[in-house]
Amino acid sequence: MTPPPSCLPQAFFARPAEVVAPDLIGCLLVQRQPDGELLWGVIVETEAYCQSEPACHGHRRRSPSNETLFGEPGRFYVYVSYGIHHCVNVVTGRAEWANGVLLRAVALPGEPERVAAGPALLARRFGLDRRHDAQIAAPEQGVWLAPRPAAWQQVAPDDRIQTTRIGISDGQALPWRWYLRHSRSVSRRARGDRNPRPAEAWAVAAGAAGF
Repeated sequence: MTPPPSCLPQAFFARPAEVVAPDLIGCLLVQRQPDGELLWGVIVETEAYCQSEPACHGHRRRSPSNETLFGEPGRFYVYVSYGIHHCVNVVTGRAEWANGVLLRAVALPGEPERVAAGPALLARRFGLDRRHDAQIAAPEQGVWLAPRPAAWQQVAPDDRIQTTRIGISDGQALPWRWYLRHSRSVSRRARGDRNPRPAEAWAVAAGAAGF
């Protein structure tokens, strides 16, 4: 049996969200299934949030619902949007300072290209909800974030589009959303950026070579 991909260390997340978010593009979201098999996908879109700006859940106050965002980096922060959709974040920065990265889209090998093209779809495909809030992103917990596999190490700054965040009413001008230019699984592209043709898109299945 091929060993599972390694886990990103806590030190990776112990940096500002706006630094971690672009670095997560091309990394993997991995979940161990009940039968021992791995469900995984390549992270192709992220957004950064920080207590210093108004779109962050911890900007105005600390509460039981956002307590995880003020905790140690490397944990999942899962909240409910509009009362029905779960959104999965990973806590970044340092304890006592709200900081995190929203996982906006993941591309899964062998599945429809838009099966996880958006926070709610991502959470649904991986079955992540409030039960996973405050859980450490680690293999022993069953869900973790892994480094880019060998086939995806070529992700460079020019391969990422940096643009404004979406689905928020405050802090709309801050360019803290990043996505993989070559992916067809992005939730929404920046104005003027066309979706790549299938032949131009990066093959997600190539990431399996890193397992």
